[in-house]
Amino acid sequence: MDELTIGMVTDLHFGPPALKDGKLRKMTHLAPELTRDFVRSMNDEVRPDLVVNLGDDIEDESREADLARYGECQAILRGASAPVVNVAGNHDMVHLNREDMNAFWGRSGPLYYSLDRGGWHLVVLHTLEKKDVEIRVPEPQLEWLQADLAATRAPTLVLMHHSASEQSLDDSRWFFGLPHIALVKERATLRRIFEESGRVRAVINGHLHRNHLDVIGGIPYVTVQSMIENLDDDAPGRAAAAHAIVRLAEGRIVVRVRGDDPARYQFEW
Repeated sequence: MDELTIGMVTDLHFGPPALKDGKLRKMTHLAPELTRDFVRSMNDEVRPDLVVNLGDDIEDESREADLARYGECQAILRGASAPVVNVAGNHDMVHLNREDMNAFWGRSGPLYYSLDRGGWHLVVLHTLEKKDVEIRVPEPQLEWLQADLAATRAPTLVLMHHSASEQSLDDSRWFFGLPHIALVKERATLRRIFEESGRVRAVINGHLHRNHLDVIGGIPYVTVQSMIENLDDDAPGRAAAAHAIVRLAEGRIVVRVRGDDPARYQFEW
């Protein structure tokens, strides 16, 4: 099996400024520039086999504005020499819908799907957030997931926007005391499906605006930092400028998060 290299980015949030508790938290004004920097790095230096976008391309505002900004983000990402694999985020789906996503992505059908590349099977899940209430993976998608994993013999990487781990949120800027809008409600069921398949080697998500690793049932669950998260306490701010390089080999995964909030995770099986 050849090594598969993936360039990965998440939570780009093209759109209006975003404050939390009166403080600047998302450096949204830098999103286009940082996304172009990411694409240049992929094309000139990393040359990955795939580029994965884990979702929340936009900071939702209105249907008209969201269509324009989602299109802008996708156009920049499509400047990558490698094929782009997209995941839908919760902000992407406030004013837009499945048909909008598929039109930008150049595909049709559900927003959960799978593909094979370089001896690996990649599964994209679509986690659905009801604002301020819960995050769900509905039963039909769970049934599809079980059937999809049963049909492959390849080692599998799962890609999703929200987290399926049990990570503590005690030190989270965004989600302290709010697990219902950070973690998937069906996460225990998802982990059981992953483990029972015997195929899933790792699960990677965005959404939480930080770097994090959990290992549950022998499977690493990696959260990747947002590209535009403000690492300082308030304005003028310092963007994380984060993106990840994921290298998959027969017995190993290495996730290296680049930018001003770097991290490195390695797991072997």
